[in-house]
Amino acid sequence: MRSVLSVMTAVFLTMPIAMPVQAQEVPETPKPVKLMQLSSQPVVLQRQFFGQVTARQTVDLAFQVAGQLEELNAEEGSTKAKGAVIARLDLAGYERAVAQAEANYAKAKRDAERLDSLSGQAVSQVQVRDAETQLQLAEIALDSAKDNLDHATLRAPFDALIARRLVANYQTVAAGTPVLRLHDISELRVDIKVPEVLFRQAGAGDRVRFEAELPGDETRYPLALREFETETSSVGQTYTITLAYTENPGAFVFPGASVTVYAAAKGRAPDGIILPESALVYDPAGAPAVMVYDDGKVRRAPVKIELHDDGRLYMIDGPDEGTQIVLTGASQLRDGQSVRPFTRIGE
Repeated sequence: MRSVLSVMTAVFLTMPIAMPVQAQEVPETPKPVKLMQLSSQPVVLQRQFFGQVTARQTVDLAFQVAGQLEELNAEEGSTKAKGAVIARLDLAGYERAVAQAEANYAKAKRDAERLDSLSGQAVSQVQVRDAETQLQLAEIALDSAKDNLDHATLRAPFDALIARRLVANYQTVAAGTPVLRLHDISELRVDIKVPEVLFRQAGAGDRVRFEAELPGDETRYPLALREFETETSSVGQTYTITLAYTENPGAFVFPGASVTVYAAAKGRAPDGIILPESALVYDPAGAPAVMVYDDGKVRRAPVKIELHDDGRLYMIDGPDEGTQIVLTGASQLRDGQSVRPFTRIGE
């Protein structure tokens, strides 16, 4: 019996003694919050729009006379200088018409001169006037024949980019049938659609600054306002604004390319410090306050607010101008809580 007690005593003495574990304090994770700075300075309004590059003008060229295409010097994507020949019809028939009109004009001129020399003798004044009329008609016919011959050749009306061929060479075309589509790229432009409310706020003055950014290129190119439609679209109640690049955006930027336009406008200076409703918190008595951000923590600061006729809440007493406060979610924070400024999603 004594030996059994000795063994049990030895076992208890060799067993580890369980010590109470002291709970370690887990550090508080700062909560991300959106901040704003109290300011009575004019607010810079910024908006982003998606637009499309356009040409200064786009035209479909057509012959004013009919005929068979004999020459179509228009490779798509190539450029043509102003006045360069782009397409030409078979000129044989129009050249013969000019020769015939010249012959008729020459005969009418001889007849008018002969009858005029015989006026008052064997020729009456009526015959002389009829001859002069025939001369005038022959001159008009000659001018028309020359115009038709000239219209059988298409020339570039401006420094043009060939966008598309609309007919094939050697095809017979009627007068007025579009043959080519040309872009005037002497100035690249951008069209954006702006909602009616923003259009009225921004107006058409120089207060708005526009910049364009192309896909895959972070460079922002300045844009200048050129024109705007004064009628809204049937869908969306938007106005189309046309802007123009003031700097060359580089090669291979053609009409139809997508572009992101950034617009910034300096608003009118407010009458005081405006507080958004999302920044306000209230105590049980209904007294308003804001959560002031200071060195990684927030603290509650009471404010006095006043509702103006413009529907905005103005702070008439509270933190100094320049103080950073929580913009949204202030009601979910407690006094002295650790926070960090929110910069982007996923951070």
